[in-house]
Amino acid sequence: MTPASPGSLTSIRTMHTLLSIRNAPKIFSALTAAYFITSLGHFSHNAEFICEYPNLPAWLTRAQVYAVWAGITSVGVVGLLLMRKKFMATGLLLMAVYAAMGFDGLGHYALAPIEFHPLVANVTILSEVVAAALLLPVVLWFLALHMLRHVRTFRKECP
Repeated sequence: MTPASPGSLTSIRTMHTLLSIRNAPKIFSALTAAYFITSLGHFSHNAEFICEYPNLPAWLTRAQVYAVWAGITSVGVVGLLLMRKKFMATGLLLMAVYAAMGFDGLGHYALAPIEFHPLVANVTILSEVVAAALLLPVVLWFLALHMLRHVRTFRKECP
C-alpha cells in the first residue's frame, strides 16, 4: 500500500487533520444546519398534515408537534451557546443528544409500516434521520478529541 492510498496511515492522518483543524467549523456548521432544516421540514409536515400520518394518537395537535420540535431544537441551541461560551464538553454533549433525537422520527414506523405513510412523510422522516446520522458521529468525534486534549493537558500538569 502506498502512503497516499486510501486506508493508509498517511491517509488516515490527513483525514484526521482535515476533520479536526481546518474544516471542523465548516463541517460542524453544515451538518448542524442540515439537521436543523430537515428536522424543521419533518416536524412542519407532521404538524400541517397530521391527519395523513397513520395511527398517531387522536389527542396529538398541530401545536403540540411544533412545541416538541421547539423543545428538541432548544437542546441544540443551548449546546451551541455553551460551545460558544467555551463550555465545549457540555455543549458537545448536548449537541450529541440533539442529534440522537433525530432518530425519534423512526417511531412513526412503529405505529405503521413505511408503505402506509405518504411519500412526502417518508422523505421528511428519512431525511431527518440521515442528517442526524451524519451529525452524530462528527459531534462524538469532536467530543472525543476535546476530551483527549483535556486528558493530555491534565497529565502534563500533574507530577
